[in-house]
Parts: sequence; structure tokens; C-alpha cells
Amino acid sequence: MTTFNDLGLAAPILEALAEEGYDAPTPIQAQAIPPLLQGRDLIGIAQTGTGKTAAFALPILDRLRDRRPPPRRACRALVLSPTRELASQIAGSFRTYGRHLGLRVATVFGGVGHQPQVAALARGVDILVATPGRLIDHLTGRTAFLEAVEMFVLDEADQMLDMGFIQPIRRIVSALPEKRQTLLFSATMPQAIATLADEMLKDPVRVAVAPVASTAEKVEQRVVHVAQGDKRMLLAKLLKGEAGGRTLVFVRTKHGADRVVRQLEADGIAANAIHGNRSQGQREAALRQFRDGAVPVLVATDIAARGIDVEGVTHVINMDLPNVPEQYVHRIGRTARAGAGGVAISFCSVEERPLLRDIERLIRRTLPAEGPPAPPAASPKPHRSAPRSATPAARGGTHGPQRPARYGSPAGDGRHALAGLPFMAAARRA
Repeated sequence: MTTFNDLGLAAPILEALAEEGYDAPTPIQAQAIPPLLQGRDLIGIAQTGTGKTAAFALPILDRLRDRRPPPRRACRALVLSPTRELASQIAGSFRTYGRHLGLRVATVFGGVGHQPQVAALARGVDILVATPGRLIDHLTGRTAFLEAVEMFVLDEADQMLDMGFIQPIRRIVSALPEKRQTLLFSATMPQAIATLADEMLKDPVRVAVAPVASTAEKVEQRVVHVAQGDKRMLLAKLLKGEAGGRTLVFVRTKHGADRVVRQLEADGIAANAIHGNRSQGQREAALRQFRDGAVPVLVATDIAARGIDVEGVTHVINMDLPNVPEQYVHRIGRTARAGAGGVAISFCSVEERPLLRDIERLIRRTLPAEGPPAPPAASPKPHRSAPRSATPAARGGTHGPQRPARYGSPAGDGRHALAGLPFMAAARRA
């Protein structure tokens, strides 16, 4: 088995890894670190939870251990991240793995004051982790310069594309020196990202640890067909029953996240929301309470959730299906991390069935279904046979024999619509 000692990393880095209890690299680390130590450009295809942050952080730290001082208002290594939370997480990893090197690490992102960032940059930093918008503010204000960058990392490139950051990234890249080492990491590789990679990288090594659009192997996935108006009751039932651990709930909009939190609190369930309208302090507090278990339910939008790397997330509940099917892969990757198992449950209303088909087409599998869709309103008699899609039990799962689900018309009483779902009995007992 490959160990970190086999990869050629410097002794101070190996010492920090040993102190953290790490001895064996993950597949992305084992494949990416050797060519990066040789100075090669690299494209890494890896979803969240695979250890990709260390895959680029460790070679960067190894290269910067010469302690050559960075120029004022400049950095030697630049990492671009789509969100504040992810930027903070990446910077924390650099500080952890580089604790014995004495390197300066700084973050630059919105939602907080400019002046502390200006002060940090004024002395020069070894490693700068930034979001595109705030970094451009500093470049425009001439409080940051990129002429001294030796290593450049574009992390979560597909998310950058979804968030409309392609043009800001091109502007930032134009300010970088031509001679540099460039790394691009992405969970998926749409054509726009492939084009960007061709523009930025020179003869890159390509490392892929999972097929594009793959989902975590240890995540038990299923979909529940439910009327839109019944989602609130179904969510409360799950959180009081099966999903009683640390649970991430995904919704489509910022206002929707706040509304779900209010509804859960009315149902006696403590929850926090994390989204773009919340201040940085509120987002950090919500994430801290979620990580500590003080508030074990976190309701999030896709963009805000990009920096959530929390161990022990037992359930991901997609209260709203994502409009972009690739987001499903990102969402459920928040559970079953570091070799643990996890459960992903998706609610699907009649209106969301096309989104479900897109997801199943992307991941190349049909999700086990519960609570089959109600028949059209014009149907004189509701169909009461077993669902067409196999249940988890029929596919070798652990839920036991499936009873035919009970349901009414789409406009009927939600209690009847949910009564026949396999996990409802357990929820009532809880």
C-alpha cells in the first residue's frame, strides 16, 4: 500500500500529516502528488470528499518550503474557490499541513471588511485563497498583484461555471505570469471547462478517480414521490424519525431556505439556514453549530453548501430537486465521506419529474422509488398496485418487504398520501 512517505514529500509536511493521523494517501492524492512535485500542470476530475484539497495543498507546501519571501501585495501560490466557506476550509488545510513550515496563508472573499485583507496582503503572503469577485476588487484597487504567482489552482471549476465566474477567471488568469504551474480540479468536465483548461494549462497530466457524474458508492439513494404541498410534513416526519442524525436539507432558493427553517422550528425541530443573503458571521455560526451537533439540521442552497465539509453527515434530503442535474452529485457527496455510509433522500413532486429523469440519465441508474406518483386527476379510480420502480428491498436494500403505497389524488389529504411510505411507521414510533 502506498504511504505518504513514498510520495517524496518533505519531512516537515510528513510530520504534520502524522500528527493528524494520516499515513495513506487517497487515490486522487496518490495519483496527483508525484506529477505535481515534478512541476507538471494537472487536470483532476474528482468529486467532493475524495481528498483533493490535500492533493494540491501538499505539493504547493513542498515547493514553497524554501521560504523565499513573497513581494509586497503579492503571493507565490494562488487558489481560486467559488465560495467563502470553501475558501476558509482550503486555507485551514494549508495551515494544518504546513504548520511546521512557517508560511503565511491569507484568504480574500466578500462578506467581510476590506481592510484586514489589505493589511494581510501588504506584507506579501505565501499562499492566497480567494473568491474571484473580491480578488478582482483587490486587483482593481492595486492592493494585490499576481506577477509573482508560481502555482495557480482553480478549484471546483464546474461550480465556477455554474456561478457565472468564467469571465472573472479569464481576467484573473490574464494577470498571472506566463511561466507558472497550473492545476484545475472539477467534479465534472462540461465543454466550457474543457475549453478553459485548453486555454490555461500546458501539456497537463489528467487524473480521474471516479467517472464523470458518478455518485458516492456508499450512499443509499432513493426518491419519494410526494405532492408539493406535502413536502413540509414529510420532511418533519423524516427528521423526527429515520433522519435523526446530522442532516443537510437542500432547497432551491434563499427565501425557501429561510421558510423551511421557520416551518421546522414550528414543528419543534431546531435548524439553521446557510445561503448567500446571510452575513459571513451568520454563515460561520450556522456551520459551527452544525459541525458541533448543537443544531443538527442545516438547510442550504447549492452555492452556499460548496464549503460544507463536515464529518458525520448521516442524511442528505433534497427537498427540492436541483435544476442542474450535476448538482445532485455534489449534494449527495456531502454524506458518506471518509469511508462512512450515508443516505440521500430526494422528494419529487409531479412538476419535478423531468428533473428526476435528467438526474437518473446523468448518473446512469434509476433511483429506488417510494410513494409512486398519483394518477392524473381525470382518472376515475386511483391505481393501487406496487410502484413500477423497484424498492430498496427489491434491489437488495434493508427496508424489508414493500407494501403497496396508499395515496389519494394530488389535491387530496397529505396524511393519506404519506401513510403508506415504508419509513412512516418508524417515524410515528419515534
